[in-house]
Amino acid sequence: MIAFDADDTLWVNEPYFQNTEKKFCALLEEFLPQHTLSRELLKIEIENLALYGYGIKGYILSMIEAALKVTDNSIPVEAIEKIIGYGKELLNEPIELLDHVEEVLKSLQGHYRIVVATKGDLLDQERKLKKSGLSHYFHHIEIMSEKKEADYLKLIRHLDIRNSLKSDVIPVINIGGHAIHVPYHTTWAHEHVETKLEHENFRHVERLREVLELTLQ
Repeated sequence: MIAFDADDTLWVNEPYFQNTEKKFCALLEEFLPQHTLSRELLKIEIENLALYGYGIKGYILSMIEAALKVTDNSIPVEAIEKIIGYGKELLNEPIELLDHVEEVLKSLQGHYRIVVATKGDLLDQERKLKKSGLSHYFHHIEIMSEKKEADYLKLIRHLDIRNSLKSDVIPVINIGGHAIHVPYHTTWAHEHVETKLEHENFRHVERLREVLELTLQ
């Protein structure tokens, strides 16, 4: 079995969030400079993960909370409406597949059971999978609230399998699996890992199609 992350592995995701954040910061620039507001938004997002989980809906609520905080609850209703609109635009962004994704999935199909193991909002991730046109390649789709060792072990038990680095690599290595990191040029700050990972079961590649060289041997 090979499990793929979805956002920024199969399709573009983080740049859309960054564009939304720029619009949010421009809306509130009279209250705080962009870099300060971005830090405040990230702090609130992380604090809210336990309540809202990952995904756009939680991000919208965090933007509204940040706006209320930095304006001392003086933000006008019209600005709140704009923030909600930014979130709806984010939910309706097109699905742009990353390079070589379909080529890799076609090549692996028939050799492996191919799985999506992603985290985020259930409805949003299901929507993106449907719009991507890739669903037929996957034996199973697992949308998780979190991606830790216990979550991967649950997935493995569910599939009856025998035998971003923070979410998609380290937990898999820790339970004895093999992991391949395909970095994306933008990464959410919460997913950054400073430690350089060295492990016999870990591989780092620059392009998704290099996965084929490691799997189809």
